[in-house]
Amino acid sequence: MSATHTTLASRLRATIVSRSLRLRAPFAAVASRFRPTLACAAVILLAQLTAAAATAQELPRVDPADAGFIPERLERIGALLDDYTSNGSLSGAVVTVLRDGAVVYEKAAGHRDLESDDRMRTNAIFRIASQSKAVVSVAVMILQEDGALLISDPVARYLPAFARTTVAVPRTDTAGYDVVAPNRRITIRDLLTHTAGVAYGGGPGGDQWREADITGWYFADRDEPIRLTVDRMAGLPFQAQPGSRFVYGYSTDILGALVEEVSGMNLDEFLYRRIFEPLGMEDTFFYLPSDRIRRLATVYGHDGDGNLVRSPDGPGMNTQGEYTSGPRISFSGGAGLLSTARDYARFLQMMLNGGALGDARILSPTTVALMTSNHIGDLMGNGVGFGLGFQVRLDLGAAGAPGSIGDYGWGGAYHTTYWVDPAERLVVVYFTQLRSVRPVDDHGKLRALVYAALARQ
Repeated sequence: MSATHTTLASRLRATIVSRSLRLRAPFAAVASRFRPTLACAAVILLAQLTAAAATAQELPRVDPADAGFIPERLERIGALLDDYTSNGSLSGAVVTVLRDGAVVYEKAAGHRDLESDDRMRTNAIFRIASQSKAVVSVAVMILQEDGALLISDPVARYLPAFARTTVAVPRTDTAGYDVVAPNRRITIRDLLTHTAGVAYGGGPGGDQWREADITGWYFADRDEPIRLTVDRMAGLPFQAQPGSRFVYGYSTDILGALVEEVSGMNLDEFLYRRIFEPLGMEDTFFYLPSDRIRRLATVYGHDGDGNLVRSPDGPGMNTQGEYTSGPRISFSGGAGLLSTARDYARFLQMMLNGGALGDARILSPTTVALMTSNHIGDLMGNGVGFGLGFQVRLDLGAAGAPGSIGDYGWGGAYHTTYWVDPAERLVVVYFTQLRSVRPVDDHGKLRALVYAALARQ
């Protein structure tokens, strides 16, 4: 997008944003296709938004018994969350359970904000951190379906800085590491499966990542486009040879920069136009509009005595973060999104439906099947593998928790989690806001209670 178009988009944003509407990517479309007056562009934009709102139907709600659940067993989830929020394990939480595309259970427990005594509501907005990865992975597959790329392509075809990457190899006889050439170029598929060798700035070579000020997953305070950060990453040593190990880190942030390069839009705009707007995801953002700040769940941790304490304000992984007041320029595809349980459930239901929700077709069923298949053999172990953006269950016994072979999901650094079970036609979204060293076993218990409540197919 040219500087002229970007300026026009910014002026439109400032001039016609209504606090009750989501005005995001259509600015780019209006700016690039028209050069009329601002008033004319505003009329066009409002018409598009009105049409989109009319087609975004809410998911139906059904009686749990009609969906094959034992209602009183399903209510054990609420009792668990009430217990955990009253005893100080959690400040608050929201859970949504879908079956066959309908809401069968929804619960908000505890507080959105303890200091103001504001109770949690189901429309609370949460920092979903690494749950952003699934969304950006879908964006990459959209581009493959557009014919704009192949996931077998080398990343350097689109991001030239990755033409000469390196790998840090620990020395076996002395301290330190050697920097060597990769055995092959990193592909887009390597990034999707977290087998590109890109960590979060630790391990051998971590000193160079620290000097470059690129460590940890938190990017919201960065005053530079993600592409500039990613290009600097390419010059730092990675942790493993491409394809050799599962290494969790910046892979999806690199994919976000790739989406920008291939699409010609910033990541924020592309996700809105191709995923959020068609799916009716009304409250999913990288940075929160001012009218929604009052719905943002506060982050808490635990002190040395195990008491809940409010995380400090300001930037950083263990703070409230600058999701409301940051520069609004660094769109972290790996960990930057905020969302609601309702929005994320719509996204996952689209996946469970084979790439469609209502009239919106995001992906083909074939692409969804590819994304939710294991691509990495037994690199993860423990009965699970990894697809294109999702962890996939391969063996019930080895995994050791209730579920089905083929269920898939992931979680986020603020103690959020989700999973999709195609065999049971089930979607579960669970959001909290916790950054703590104190272990909390709510994720495992939630999974156990959901499956214990299933009575029939």
